[in-house]
Amino acid sequence: MTLHENEIPVDETLVRSLLREQRLRWAALPLSPAGAGTDNTMYRLGDDLLVRLPRTAGHARSVRKEQKWLPRLAPLLPCPIPEVVHAGTPADAFPLVWSVHRWIDGDEAGLDTVRDWAAFGADLAAVVRELHRIDLGGATRTGDLGWYRGGSLRPCDEWVGRCLEDCRTTVGSELDIDALEELWRAALALPEPCGPHVWLHGDLKPTNLLVRDGRLHAVIDFGTLSVGFPDAEHATLWDLPPRARQAYRDTLDLDEVTWTRARAWAIAVGLSGISFYWHTFPAFVAECRARLRAILADAR
Repeated sequence: MTLHENEIPVDETLVRSLLREQRLRWAALPLSPAGAGTDNTMYRLGDDLLVRLPRTAGHARSVRKEQKWLPRLAPLLPCPIPEVVHAGTPADAFPLVWSVHRWIDGDEAGLDTVRDWAAFGADLAAVVRELHRIDLGGATRTGDLGWYRGGSLRPCDEWVGRCLEDCRTTVGSELDIDALEELWRAALALPEPCGPHVWLHGDLKPTNLLVRDGRLHAVIDFGTLSVGFPDAEHATLWDLPPRARQAYRDTLDLDEVTWTRARAWAIAVGLSGISFYWHTFPAFVAECRARLRAILADAR
């Protein structure tokens, strides 16, 4: 599945060639597809490893970011996160950096894997609280750590407006786009955020939350790791059931202004996902549509 014009094709033959060149002792291990997101393609390697390859040169920056920062964050968090065991270097067959991570057992968060959604929401809030408490250690909102979701909503208004118009054409019969625009505008009218910057995971959606024995076990995919204001961190809560969302909000004691901004970020990301991936990634579009439906239901 190709999602980007400048995407580098990846298959099992390419992965094995990289392993033979850089980690020969792993090259003969069993290899099988382990999913693909908008930024990376992944293969399970043997029982204990995961190969993670960026789709484009732009996404390779996120891989380098994980290689640099995950070892520093992992000891300070209350749940497992990915462990980089090999930082792959560019090769003739694949001219980008890539990684091998330690495999983390677990299932994606979902209705058939989570036992108690209120407990799940509280557990996720506890992870976020600890992440946001970690000292920045000199990291600043610059370069690869300056992702847009950690900033202000207002610079996003132009492209959100274009996405609103796109979605009126594609899903307007299903979703109340006018109501979503009103919620977006209400958040834009709020004062600009002014608190301290914190570490942000950036994309805490269910596919990045692993469950074991019915409880939150691990948080994966730190490709959107950044430094900034915390509001956007809470946006993916509308991907979870209401009980999880409320428990998360209660645990972190989030005020109405923060919640309104978080909802606006959820709207922005949902609209842009539909607009950008409408023809190429229907599963992701379905996630975005479900998120926007949840927002509208909450706002009634």
